[in-house]
Amino acid sequence: MEACMDFLDRLGVDLSSKILMNLEDPSDIVRVSSVSRSWRHFVIANGFCQQLCLRMFPQLSRVSGVIELNKCAQIEPAVGSSYSVELETLEKDHRVYTFLARGCRSSHVYGCIQRAICASSTDSYPGKRVENTLSACRAFYWSSKGQSNPAMPEALTYELVSKFCIITEINICPFQAYFQSGSPIYSAKSVRFRLGYSKTSTDDVGKGRLAYSYPSADDKFIWTYTSQEFPMAQKSDIQKFKLPEPVLCVGGILQIELLGRVQRNKADGLFYICMTYVQVVGRSLSPAFGVENLEPSGKFILLHNKLEKFYDQPNDPVESAAHIVRSSAGDLWQIVNRLQGNLVDPIDGFE
Repeated sequence: MEACMDFLDRLGVDLSSKILMNLEDPSDIVRVSSVSRSWRHFVIANGFCQQLCLRMFPQLSRVSGVIELNKCAQIEPAVGSSYSVELETLEKDHRVYTFLARGCRSSHVYGCIQRAICASSTDSYPGKRVENTLSACRAFYWSSKGQSNPAMPEALTYELVSKFCIITEINICPFQAYFQSGSPIYSAKSVRFRLGYSKTSTDDVGKGRLAYSYPSADDKFIWTYTSQEFPMAQKSDIQKFKLPEPVLCVGGILQIELLGRVQRNKADGLFYICMTYVQVVGRSLSPAFGVENLEPSGKFILLHNKLEKFYDQPNDPVESAAHIVRSSAGDLWQIVNRLQGNLVDPIDGFE
């Protein structure tokens, strides 16, 4: 009977690595590592799961280290044993990145905004504040200050549901002023998105003046991703902006840059941008995973809580109650407008 041949030994390290690098499903990498002890060692030593995660999300190149939380106590290797600290680190990274890769490939998505932080400018605060963009009712909207220069941009900044999110799509609805002659739409010419993290605690951001008017948020946040520029249609419909590839947001901050003004207000002759609804679509990787930013290096520690799992859409009772209040107020606003002869309907497709 002819002896079996291990193709990893036959092909060599380089060629075997090139073959296994073509695996795109973390389950396949786990299966490969289960073939034999030598195959498991080969997979772990070459960090194939980590490389898969890096191909999926280049943002993970900023990982400085991996920490497992709530792990079971392990027996320390005896002095002189073959079980090295280096091998223990490789095995830990393999476990963490394997679990991360599985979570990243989930198809479940939902709204990922936790709260509005600030706007670059706000007209008639607090009536037209940025928080209004979290309601799907046309009764609420954010308005910029008027500008004589139509090229003047605006920015809306939001905190996401966790500091470790995958973002796939941003949906925006411009405001249509039915109460003005001609029912003008105060859209922007184009839009761009930035993802990053706060230099300080987010509890200290979005308070006082910052909550409604902050000329530049760049000294408060570090941006690690900037999208391409997307043109906006001059329509009051929900406009969906799908990112070319899912993006891993490390830090939980998203900024929407509204570039260029289209509509002039006939009352004062100034250009405005107004948005009635913003939705960020994606999924959170918390509480199973978290991050700890290392300033000023721009690196971060990847934290894996072994006792936690990936959760579905967060259920925040406070936000749910607030949504009911906003919706009720919106219904009253619609009744008043209908009595005045202004036909205003809620946004289709959102509850």
